[in-house]
Amino acid sequence: MLQHLKVLVACDSQNPPRAFDGEASMFGHCREHLEQAGFTVAVTDYGDGHVNLFARRGAPKVLFNCHLDTVPAGEGWSRPPLELSIEGERAYGRGVCDIKGAAAALLSVAESTDHPMAVLFSSDEEGAGGCCVANFLASEDGSDWDQVVVCEPTGCEAILAHRGFLSVKGHFSGVMGHSSEFRALDDNANHRAARWLAAALDYCQAEAEAGRPTCFNLGLFNGGTKSNVIAGDARVHYSARLGPGQSNEKLFDALKGLAGADRWAEWAVPFAGPPLPAGGRDDAGARAFCGQHGLQIGQPVGFWTEASLFSDAGLNALVLGPGDIAQAHAVDEWVALEQLKRAMSLYRGIVEHG
Repeated sequence: MLQHLKVLVACDSQNPPRAFDGEASMFGHCREHLEQAGFTVAVTDYGDGHVNLFARRGAPKVLFNCHLDTVPAGEGWSRPPLELSIEGERAYGRGVCDIKGAAAALLSVAESTDHPMAVLFSSDEEGAGGCCVANFLASEDGSDWDQVVVCEPTGCEAILAHRGFLSVKGHFSGVMGHSSEFRALDDNANHRAARWLAAALDYCQAEAEAGRPTCFNLGLFNGGTKSNVIAGDARVHYSARLGPGQSNEKLFDALKGLAGADRWAEWAVPFAGPPLPAGGRDDAGARAFCGQHGLQIGQPVGFWTEASLFSDAGLNALVLGPGDIAQAHAVDEWVALEQLKRAMSLYRGIVEHG
């Protein structure tokens, strides 16, 4: 397993810039070992670093999904981020927790058993604009599954519910001029964006008080040119995370026109992912699957995963993988070796017991 992880970590799959294609070493490594283990493997390159590797052996009814892209390494590492380091009972390197460690566990399971098994390795989960899972679901292989297991870090507990994710960019227009003009109070794009923000925060607070907790975060706000110039434009980028039963579309529609924003703001939605379960589904199927395989069910989590995309397509989906989300996206990212071994054991049990 660690040999697989070493190769996967060494492949630079940072997203952004997502500067790789279907010929990247991580896909070549996976393809070689899966084909040797009796899998039929198909690599589909959609361009700009959007790549799927789908491997199937026999006629399994469970699909494992694992993304191979990572967030950027960033600064401040005490170890080379694109090299696997083993220290004590931990493995270090970008992606070891999120989620190349799970991919290495799946490759080891594939080589250690000859039971039917199916794996989808994708490469565009980190950051907005992913299409890999959507394209797979639209293909002839996308619907024939009783259960999908998405291998994000959950401490090896099965997670059946999580929040959705909505990413929205806004552009507010104003009327530039000298700041001595009284009209700056109304015509300044920054002021218009600020009024909208205050109204959006009040709306989300009211939703929470009504029993619909709405996580809202303004991540970026910039506009104008100088303090003595009425700002002609302002840009915002916010995200929201909603629980099962809440609607990204309803929230977006409610927020976009607040404080007169419908008169001077234009909006774009780079990404919207539903909560898990999605599409009006419940977790009965996934819960029964956990009972069948002796999987410990954990509490709902606040982070989003592509499990909701499978659920929204009508498939039973859950999240199950090694490590803790607190270790993901961090400097000196690490995962406990015990967690990798535990995940490998759980995945093998699912494969061997159908």
